[in-house]
Amino acid sequence: MKIAILGGTGDQGFGLALRFARNHDVIIGSRKKEKAEEASDKVKEILSSKGIDCKNIIGLDNKDAAKEGDVVIVSLPFEYTIPTLKELKEELKDKIVVSIGVPLATAIGDKPVRVVHPPQGSVAEMVQECLKDSKVVSAFHNVCSKVLEDINNPVECDILICGNDEEAKKIVAELAEEIEGVRGIDCGKLELSKYMEQITPLLIQLNIKYKLKGAAIKITGLEK
Repeated sequence: MKIAILGGTGDQGFGLALRFARNHDVIIGSRKKEKAEEASDKVKEILSSKGIDCKNIIGLDNKDAAKEGDVVIVSLPFEYTIPTLKELKEELKDKIVVSIGVPLATAIGDKPVRVVHPPQGSVAEMVQECLKDSKVVSAFHNVCSKVLEDINNPVECDILICGNDEEAKKIVAELAEEIEGVRGIDCGKLELSKYMEQITPLLIQLNIKYKLKGAAIKITGLEK
């Protein structure tokens, strides 16, 4: 499977690229192709230094990355999400689009422990409204980029997943569970994404308060 990560040069997208490159072709997207190529070379270098075989990794601009990906992960800053996706509607038509965005108040110069409230209810619903012909799934909000980048260790975290397309959610859950230590949990319709997104500022606050490497969410009492 080809996994494209729009904004894959950022911390979260880069961490996901490191994790998925073991089993899939990964396309790192960026506004500038050169920056994406630098990130893809860095992924290769890191994995090779650990003796890890990886699939093909390339860097492209966001438009070409969106065109090439089978599953497309949107790892863009909140304020750039819709301006970028408006230009990619045709490339993303009929594809699974994974929204990992959180509407952190840093977008308006405020603190990362607060959120702004999209009128659609969540970033994921905002993305679905923009990409009416795509299958939008909401996931990967509550896993720390530093933990993703620490490829020597498993990711002890449940990945909460929302979406309106059952098959798309299943595919994203299966991808999530390829990451060692992760469970993918179907949490229901896309409209519930707002609750998942708003957990992230709480985790950021816990990391700051207790000097944690990466606080995470685990759902107890659920047998999978």
